[in-house]
Amino acid sequence: MIDIAKQVAYWRDGAAEDWEIAQELIERGRTRHGLFFVHLSLEKLLKAHVCRHTQDLAPRLHNLVRLAELAALPLSPAQVDVLAEINAFHIEGRYPDMLIPPPSQDEAEGYLRRAQEVYRWLMKQL
Repeated sequence: MIDIAKQVAYWRDGAAEDWEIAQELIERGRTRHGLFFVHLSLEKLLKAHVCRHTQDLAPRLHNLVRLAELAALPLSPAQVDVLAEINAFHIEGRYPDMLIPPPSQDEAEGYLRRAQEVYRWLMKQL
C-alpha cells in the first residue's frame, strides 16, 4: 500500500530545497541552471498535488501544465501561462541540442518572480 502522506512530503520537501537552489543560482548569474531548478521545483510541487489528488504515485512526466491537469488544480489562466513558460527550461536543462541563448539576468529574475507566485500558491494548497 502506498503511503500518500509520505509521497506528498517527499515531493514538497524536494521542491522547497530546489527552490532555494534556484534562487541562489539566479542571484549568482547562473540563469540557465537556476531556471532549470525553478522548473524542477514546480514539477515536484505539482507531483505532490497529483499524489494527493489521485492517491497514487506521481507519473514520470515533466510537463508542468499536464501535471497540473492531472492534479485537477483550479489554476488561473495566468498561472497556466507561467507553467507553460517555465516548461522551456526543463528541455534546455536536459537536452543540450535544444539550447537557446541563456536569459539575461533581468529576464531570469522576471521568470523567477512570476514562478514564485505559482510556487507559493501551490505550497499553500498542500
